[in-house]
Amino acid sequence: MKGLTNNQLKIIALVTMTLDHIGAYLFPSVLWLRLVGRLAFPIFAYMIAEGCRHTRSLGKYFATMAVFAFVVQGVDFLARGSLYMSILVTFTLSISLVWLFQKAEKTKNPLWAILLVLWLAGVDFICRMLPKLLPGFQVDYGLIGVLIPWGLYLVKNKKYRLLLLAVFLAALALDSYYVQWYALLAVPLLALYNGQRGKRNLKWLFYIYYPAHLVAIYGISFLL
Repeated sequence: MKGLTNNQLKIIALVTMTLDHIGAYLFPSVLWLRLVGRLAFPIFAYMIAEGCRHTRSLGKYFATMAVFAFVVQGVDFLARGSLYMSILVTFTLSISLVWLFQKAEKTKNPLWAILLVLWLAGVDFICRMLPKLLPGFQVDYGLIGVLIPWGLYLVKNKKYRLLLLAVFLAALALDSYYVQWYALLAVPLLALYNGQRGKRNLKWLFYIYYPAHLVAIYGISFLL
C-alpha cells in the first residue's frame, strides 16, 4: 500500500525526537539537530489523536499515558529537581479532554459537558497560570500543545485535519521561537499517512523508548 503507515511515522518521530534531545542536551550549538527535531511533536500529536479515535478503551489509553507520565516526572524530579512537565504530561492532558468529550457526546448528559468545560478551564490554568505561580513549572508545548491532539480528534476530514494542524503549529511558532516554524514540515509527511497501523504492533515502543533514551542521554551528558 502506498503512503506511510502509523508505525513508519512513529519511527520517524522517534528518530527525530532523539536527534532533537541529543542537540538539546549534548550539542546545543548544532542547530540542525533542533531543526530536524521539530518534526517529532506534530507527528506524535497526530498519532495521539489517531489512537484516541481507534483505541478499544480510551480510559485504558489515558491511564497508560498517565502512569508513564507520572513515573517519568517523578524520576526527573528526584534526579534533577525539575518541574518541567514532559510531552507525556501534555498528551495525558490531551487524552483527558478527548475522554470527557466522548462521555458528553455519547451520554448526552449535560453534566459531562459541564465537566469538560470546567476541566478545560483547569487545563488552561495548569498551562498558563501555574507557571507564573510556581517557578520552574511548565507543560511541554503549553496549552496549544495540549489542544492539538484534541482538535485533530474532533475533525474527521483528513484535509481539514491537516489544515488545522498547520494553523495550530503556526500559532505555536508565533508563541515560541523561530525554530518552531520548521514543525510545519511535518504536515506534508502526515499527508502521506495511509491510515494503516503497519504489520507490527508497536504500542509499547514509545512508552518504553521515551524514558530509556532520556536516561541514556542524561547519563552521557554527565560524563561529558
